[in-house]
Amino acid sequence: MPLEPDGHAIAAKRALRAELRERRRIRSQHERDAATESLTTQLIALTSTLGPRSLSCYLATPDEPQTRPFLHWAAEQGIRVLLPISRDDGLLEWAAYDRELDESLDVLGMPVPTTEVLGPIAINDVGLILVPAAAVDRGGMRMGWGRGYFDKTLGSMDRRPPVFAVVFDNEVVDELPREPHDQSVDGVVTPSAITRFSD
Repeated sequence: MPLEPDGHAIAAKRALRAELRERRRIRSQHERDAATESLTTQLIALTSTLGPRSLSCYLATPDEPQTRPFLHWAAEQGIRVLLPISRDDGLLEWAAYDRELDESLDVLGMPVPTTEVLGPIAINDVGLILVPAAAVDRGGMRMGWGRGYFDKTLGSMDRRPPVFAVVFDNEVVDELPREPHDQSVDGVVTPSAITRFSD
């Protein structure tokens, strides 16, 4: 899909994000619980196949596909997990996951771990990156929630390990509006499937 003029892409993304946010908000608890169980199975399958010794993921908000059961599993397997912490300057710092410690909130109000804060380059050591998204299209383009943290992080890496976005099944769409800074992903994990866009 050709890059749209910035104003058109920004407006299209804003409308789509509002629709997706509302869809997530009204999802029933039963749907959320079923999605969590299935998604955990898919994330375990992906990680078991790729075999990273360390990975990055995130602490999901209540409306996002839940990651905590997967994080518990990864910790039990001895996999080191780094979780993002948003900074005021638009960069992400990282902290190791520890299920025994409390969670806090970062500058954006997102849940974060309370372990030692590591610098932005800590992510360079992981073998798999799992990122949140509002939607992903079938060409591998990811649309986030508009703050650009993960686009900056992924765009700054010299050697990227496999990057998979995590969304609900109905958030994989045919095509998304694009801007020049948008970063594609290698695959998407939903409750029903693991889809790879590149080898």
